[in-house]
Parts: sequence; structure tokens; C-alpha cells
Amino acid sequence: SRELYAALRLRQEVFAVEQTSIYVDPDGLDLEAIHIACWEGSELLAYQRCLPPGLQEAESTLGRIVVAPAARGQDLGRELVRRGIEHNLLRWPQSDIRIHAQAHLEKFYNALGFVTDGGVYDLDGIPHLEMVLNNPGRVPA
Repeated sequence: SRELYAALRLRQEVFAVEQTSIYVDPDGLDLEAIHIACWEGSELLAYQRCLPPGLQEAESTLGRIVVAPAARGQDLGRELVRRGIEHNLLRWPQSDIRIHAQAHLEKFYNALGFVTDGGVYDLDGIPHLEMVLNNPGRVPA
């Protein structure tokens, strides 16, 4: 319960307060997610959730990717996403990975192998893009 509280608090602190986006964060998907977190002692530095194919999208997804303000500039976000990619490709090898990325982070995700899939759209008052990482080991249907 302490780890869940820390994750929800960090998500609220960054997505709702810092980015002034009003939305309901607990969306029911956390119950089916694999949660990846970076801790230093009892302090949560970075967090993301990995979702299986068919839960939010046809593909597996990474989401709620967040780095604590005090921990930024240490490449934790890059390492976190790399680990999420590795997890999803190993856990769901027949699936690509789709993300709903904040539009200003497009180049960041491009550098990690994601390609933009569609145009900019508004999600909770913030410009977003759908991006996909094609799984090179996936067997086409």
C-alpha cells in the first residue's frame, strides 16, 4: 500500500499539479498493470506501468511514465522506458508497443525506437501523439 500510495502521489504531483491537467488518474488499469519503479531508499524517483495487449490498446502499452522533479536530468526516464520496452517485448513477444506520448517528447521517444502513428490530439488539456515501437520478433498474423 505504501508503494501504491507513492506512485499515485507522484503521478498526481506531476500530471495534475505541475502540468495543470485535471483528470481522474485511477482509471482501473492499474489493477491489471505491471508497475516498474525506481526507488532511492523510500523515495520514489521514477515510475511507469506496463499493460498487456488488449487492455487499453490492441498492442501492449507503456504509460503513466513519470520522473520526480527532484530526480530529473539523470537519464532515469530513458532507463525507465528502456526497461519497460524490454519487459513488454519479453512478456508479450507477439505484440508491438503503443504509447500515448506528450507531443513535446516525440524526439525523446523516437530515439528509443518509437515512430509517430497519427497526428497531435488533446488528452486532458495536453497535446499528445500515439507512437508505436514495432517488435522485430513479432510474427505477422
